[in-house]
Amino acid sequence: MTANASSAGAASPCPVPAEIPVLRIDGVGKSYDTVPVLSGCTLDVWRGQVVVICGPSGSGKSTLIKCVNGLVPFDAGLILCDGVDVGRGRPGDLVRLRTRVGMVFQNFELYPHLSVLENLCLAPVHVLGRSRAEAAERAHGLLARVGLPDKADSLPSQLSGGQQQRVAIARALAMDPIALLFDEPTSALDPEMVGEVLDVMVELARDGMTMMVVTHEMGFARKVADRVVFMVAGRIVETGTAEDFFSQPTTERARGFLSRILSH
Repeated sequence: MTANASSAGAASPCPVPAEIPVLRIDGVGKSYDTVPVLSGCTLDVWRGQVVVICGPSGSGKSTLIKCVNGLVPFDAGLILCDGVDVGRGRPGDLVRLRTRVGMVFQNFELYPHLSVLENLCLAPVHVLGRSRAEAAERAHGLLARVGLPDKADSLPSQLSGGQQQRVAIARALAMDPIALLFDEPTSALDPEMVGEVLDVMVELARDGMTMMVVTHEMGFARKVADRVVFMVAGRIVETGTAEDFFSQPTTERARGFLSRILSH
C-alpha cells in the first residue's frame, strides 16, 4: 500500500512532519569591505551525514564553516543550525548553539595553562552545569576513545600536534554535540600525525556523528563522505556523492583540482 492509499471509509492518516536538516545554509553571502568571499552558498546537512567541503585555497571554505556557528558574521542569506537562526539569533541563542554544534580548529585552540583533563572539563562544568566528578568521568572516557587514556594530567605543550588535535576533538565531544564542524583539522600537522587524527574522525563518522569537514584530505573524503561540496571563489560550484565527485566530476575546475591534489 502506498503512503497515499487508504481503505474505503477510513480516516486519512495524520501527516508525519518531514525531518528537517540539522544545518541549512540558504543563499549565504559575505564580503570583507567590498571584496566578496561568499556568494549565494546553499547547502543542507542532514542528521548522520558527513559532508566534506573542498576546493582551492581562498575559495571561502573556512569562512563558510565559521559562519555556521556565528564565529564570522555574514551579510546575506540564512543559516539555521539546530533550529537557531545564526544570523539573527539573540546572544543566548548562539551560546546554546555552540553547546550543540562543536568546532575543531586548525590550531587546536587548547588552553595552554590547563591540563588536558581541565581543558575537557571546563565547558561541561561552567556551561552545562555538570558536576566536576561527572565531567571528569566523561572526559576520561573520551580520552580513551581518541587513544589518549594516559594524557589527562599532561599540559598541551607536552603533546604532539596530533595528540593535541585529538584532545581538541575529545573536548568538542565532551559537550555531547549533535554535530561537529572541522576547519582543516590536519593542516597544521606533520604528515606522520595526520593519520592518527583522521582515524578518530573516521570512527566518529562510522558512529553516525553529523560532520561538516573542510579538508584537503581526499582519501578521507572518498572513504567516509556522504557528500562532497566543491567551492571556487566563494561559490559552491559542485555538490554530489563522494562516488560521483571522484569518478565523474561535472565541472572543469573540479576535474583540475582533483588531478592536482590526487597526483601529490
